[in-house]
Amino acid sequence: MPTPFVGRKAELALLRKRLDRVTTAGAGVAVAIRGRRQVGKSRLVQEFCDLARRPYVFFSATKGASSLEAITDLTAELRESSLPADPELVPTEAPTSWPDAFRALAAVLPDSPSIVVLDELPWLAEQDPVFDGALQTAWDRLLATRPVLLLLLGSDLHMMERLTAYDRPFYGRADSLVLGPLNPAETGDALGLNAADAIDAHLVSGGLPGVLRAWPHATPSLDFIKAECADPASPLFGVPEAALLAEFPAPDQARRVLEAVGSGDRTYANIAATAGSRSGALPSGILSPLLRRLTDEKRVLASDSPLSTAPGKPALYRVADSNLRLYLAATRSAQELSRRGRPEAAYRIVERRWTTWRGRAVEPLIREALELAAAACEGFPRPDTEVVGGWWNRQFSPEIDLIGADRAPVAGSVYFAGSVKWLASPFDRHDLATLAQGAAQVPGFTPGVTGLAVVSLSGTTALEDEIELLWGPEDVVSAWRP
Repeated sequence: MPTPFVGRKAELALLRKRLDRVTTAGAGVAVAIRGRRQVGKSRLVQEFCDLARRPYVFFSATKGASSLEAITDLTAELRESSLPADPELVPTEAPTSWPDAFRALAAVLPDSPSIVVLDELPWLAEQDPVFDGALQTAWDRLLATRPVLLLLLGSDLHMMERLTAYDRPFYGRADSLVLGPLNPAETGDALGLNAADAIDAHLVSGGLPGVLRAWPHATPSLDFIKAECADPASPLFGVPEAALLAEFPAPDQARRVLEAVGSGDRTYANIAATAGSRSGALPSGILSPLLRRLTDEKRVLASDSPLSTAPGKPALYRVADSNLRLYLAATRSAQELSRRGRPEAAYRIVERRWTTWRGRAVEPLIREALELAAAACEGFPRPDTEVVGGWWNRQFSPEIDLIGADRAPVAGSVYFAGSVKWLASPFDRHDLATLAQGAAQVPGFTPGVTGLAVVSLSGTTALEDEIELLWGPEDVVSAWRP
């Protein structure tokens, strides 16, 4: 039985809009879709093809296959697809080059609107240096004037961005669609969870459909994890493991840096020490380019800087995907015990690390939710807020979880400072005193003028009159609802 398709209404509508444009204009439209592995690109496009009820071919490249092997596979897929009006028009012998392959594809396109999907495009490009140029030439001369929707998919974010860069052959020829994970509201709706449990499920799964499809309906996160610890092949372990191996197949320095951040090292100095060797910390000449690659190209790490009206240091690093972050922090160790037939011990590892991990992992999600709510301007007390970050000094005393401001990295105005308390106990008067004392040290914070904000899993102890913005789990999830 096929697994249910969840969410993605907006993305399906965007693709439908492009197909409607093809139908109306009778001309081709190209869309480059990029997103991290397991985010659901292929499943989204397959669902779209099924709903569109138009002739289509869906070709998925194989990593490491030669150009001739890829062309042979494409020809076979084309012959078996619904695209050609007459399968006999497809060459019996596969072409030997990409220009010839694209000519064969164009020759069997129907006169009515159709869809051509090339999945894992970077794997095709890395095997043949002329692929990009051949694709551009085929588009300009053979495909753009035909009623075809060309969908180009890829998981290598940097290579997919380069595909349509100004100095590359396909520049200006494709719309770009970045496919992110399912948001917390979609996660909660798909699993039938209340707001607090939906946030936990989103953090555990990273919003990745590959994990959510294995999640029993209405099951809280720790119950799901406990059950999955008896299955070492569970997607809870397999999805982040596959992503890690695909991006970093060898235990090189880049992977050591990623694992250092995943284990809890957030500062440059701590990362250098952990990712170093017996001879000492990783030199800055090596670490700095690696961190830039992991944040800017791979997007597997995120870098946060203190937000205030004055420049601040140091930057703090985190694993961008919360599912991979949990894997590096806890579930990888749990998987090893699960493989040895010790599910109870595996679950105890996750349970011990859960509160600390969740408290850190939820902060970026809450900051994003506040930004969305401020942009909507519906009842948000500081609607001029455009960016939400955090603030800390070099001693990390204090650390302020939430800073709302007009811009980053150096703000012109600070609108609010706040705290995130994602624990079973409510935010109380002691927490409020600590927040007020720490916020007073933030450049740009003016007591009595700048607001105070609290986001708490368990509410507050009658402090509503002293807090300008008070959010609970329902408010966080509602930020993603229309």
